[in-house]
Amino acid sequence: MTAEQRTAIVTGAARGIGAALAARLAEEGLNVAAVDLTAQACEETVGSITDAGGTARAYGADVADEGSVAQVVEAVRSELGAPAVLINNAGVLRDSLLFKMSTDDWDTVMDVHLRGHFLMSRAVQGHMRDAGWGRIVNISSTSALGNRGQANYSAAKAGIQGLTKTLAIELGKYGTTVNAIAPGLIETDMTKATAERMKVPYEQFVEKAAEQIPVARTGKPEDIAAAAAFFIREEAGFVSGQVLYVAGGPRA
Repeated sequence: MTAEQRTAIVTGAARGIGAALAARLAEEGLNVAAVDLTAQACEETVGSITDAGGTARAYGADVADEGSVAQVVEAVRSELGAPAVLINNAGVLRDSLLFKMSTDDWDTVMDVHLRGHFLMSRAVQGHMRDAGWGRIVNISSTSALGNRGQANYSAAKAGIQGLTKTLAIELGKYGTTVNAIAPGLIETDMTKATAERMKVPYEQFVEKAAEQIPVARTGKPEDIAAAAAFFIREEAGFVSGQVLYVAGGPRA
């Protein structure tokens, strides 16, 4: 970061990729607003950051709710400073084959992922425009390319890529870049849930997955955080509208 300390919002920051993103942004010198459904859920994330000498606060918000989003962005602005960086990471799984997928399961995944990315991005873009500088990083997935049992998740993650490219076009002239990261298999609680859905022991699930990955390992949350750290830096200002597959090998 520059000498001016900037503020970042990370959604879904209670655990996994979100917690790693929050920690890495704090290491990069930003004030971090760790957002999840409840502030209490982010206490461990915030505690780890402050113990390491960083600045962070926990906030509760439902990213799919317009009023909740407006309230949390205003709270962050008044307590930590106007958001200059947004990492849209909040997400849920409701996996099922199409013929068994309920409308509620479809709507929940679309709302949290795609609607949530839209609402959060819209809420912060004014602050970035006023400052003449901003960074938005959206978390997509390799599932955007299609994945059995994830019609809802795949559609949402593909939509996030389209949203990313459109926002990059609209916000670029205001000094704001918008990029997306598409993780492959990352070892998180959501990955464990996928293994459970498939009725495969988690260790076996990870081992078999690693055999199909060119770098011969599965990903860690820190791998995604490292990619995000690049996108938010000053020298990445000419990189916008891109989707970076962090999956241990080439993807379409």
